[in-house]
Amino acid sequence: MKLYLIRHGPAEDRAASLKDEDRALTPAGRERVRSVAKLLVEVGEAPLGIVTSPLVRAVQTAEIVALVTRLTDRGGHVEVRREMEPGGDVAALAGKFASAGSKRVMLVGHEPELSISSRTLLGNFDRVFDKAMVVAVHLPFEGRETRLRFVIDPKNLRLDPDARRHG
Repeated sequence: MKLYLIRHGPAEDRAASLKDEDRALTPAGRERVRSVAKLLVEVGEAPLGIVTSPLVRAVQTAEIVALVTRLTDRGGHVEVRREMEPGGDVAALAGKFASAGSKRVMLVGHEPELSISSRTLLGNFDRVFDKAMVVAVHLPFEGRETRLRFVIDPKNLRLDPDARRHG
């Protein structure tokens, strides 16, 4: 299974409600997510399904990726799952999708859960997710090992297939 882990884009420091879960993406955050999604399309890595945290900034990130990648036109959908909110077990959820035979799933979440899950899945992954960063992982199937496929650095919009060498 191809798994794409993405941290939500840059969000406002404080929501009008003063609740963390209501913080929305900033205009620059929306643009950063849009640019990352465009790169995924350009390199043929658009997800077939997106699962997101229920927090506003994550849902907005998922919606932008879905729109740019034309997810619904390709039969996919965005699903909100509590397992993706802060404190959730992202690696366990990824395992459930792999066991179910899912093909290309994007999980939209938060730090530190995404870094922790990447370490759980890959063993030696020690990077912290920047906002809108994508880590693409190949999960085990038919005896193959879990492996890092690439990382998208959202600041320079570079797909790094040698990310394993960089930490």
